[in-house]
This record gives sequence, C-alpha cells and structure tokens, in this order.
Amino acid sequence: MSIFKQAYLELAHFILNALEKLDMAQIELFIKTILDIHLSSKKIIVVGVGRSGLVGRAFAMRLRHLGARSFVLGETITPSVEEGDLLVAISGSGTTQIVIDAAEAAKKMNAKVSAITSYPDSPLGRLADVVVYVPGRTKLANSHNYFARQILGLHEPLSPLGTLFEDTAMVVLDAVVAELMKRLGLEENDLAKRHANIEMP
Repeated sequence: MSIFKQAYLELAHFILNALEKLDMAQIELFIKTILDIHLSSKKIIVVGVGRSGLVGRAFAMRLRHLGARSFVLGETITPSVEEGDLLVAISGSGTTQIVIDAAEAAKKMNAKVSAITSYPDSPLGRLADVVVYVPGRTKLANSHNYFARQILGLHEPLSPLGTLFEDTAMVVLDAVVAELMKRLGLEENDLAKRHANIEMP
C-alpha cells in the first residue's frame, strides 16, 4: 500500500499547490462568461477527449443542475452551436485535434470559446476568447520531459499521462460550480431538484 499512499499524496499536494498558480482574473472572466450565457438562455456546450472528456461531462452535468442549458459535444441530443453560445473546450496539451476542430467551428458560428488547458499559447489557447490555465503534467509533457528526468535521476511520477491535469481541472471546475451556486443564490436542494431521479442499474 506504500505506492497507493505516495500516489495519493502526490496528487493531493499537486492540486493544493496548483491554487497558487491559477490566474484568478482568468477564472473570474470564465465565471462571468458562464453567467452571461446562462442568464441570456444561450447554450453551453462542453467538449473534451478521453479523460478530459469525462471531466467535461461532469462539469456539463453540474451546469445543468444549476439550470444552465448545457450539453456535451458528440451526444446525439446535443443541438447545433449558434451565435452567442459558449463552447468550453478542455485539453491539457491544447493540441487535441478534435477539440481544436470544435473550437474553430464554434468561432465560425460566432460562438464564444473558453479553453481549459495547461498550454495557453497552444493552438486551442490562441483560438479561445477566455483561457483558464490549469497546471498539469499532460501526455505531451511525457515525451518532452522523459530524457531530462532520466539525466537528472528523477523518479517517474506516480500519476501517469495526463492525470495531474485532469484531476486538477476537475477540482477547478467543481470550485467554479460552487462560486456559480453562490452568485445565482442556489443551494444544494435547488440542484437536487434537477438531478436525475431515474437511475440506470
């Protein structure tokens, strides 16, 4: 169980230390953008691939619980993107082609794009109207840093591939939801009313 405890602590310490690296002005702009979209009854569509996509789905679900018109790109019931909508694009590297394609398509429709990424100067970051920098060791960093870590004698991290980005992004977005709850004057009971009441086995 020693590896379990080491990994747990590595993740917890990284997420806690990441708070000091977050740009609160970026997060404030992101929150205000979501509020503006929500209050104008426009749509919020979330996109991500792989584990980032799972983080996005969780965020879209919470936005729906807040009363927003949120959807996940790729689902059969997701409507088309229209002018004034918001695309929340999640990619640690900022180079995930499917996410970039979605952002480019959204911009063509005069929708806004918010990027959640570890690389603000990436193709996705450059496309976005709002960029939220989330620290993390992404899959991209693995190949770039492997030999440097070997030369310096550093141990391989216990959080493989993009885990640090994905876990940190999840916490950041959950904290955004908490702030949105406060500003909208909602409580847990209000969210519970919109929670699914038919559960699949």
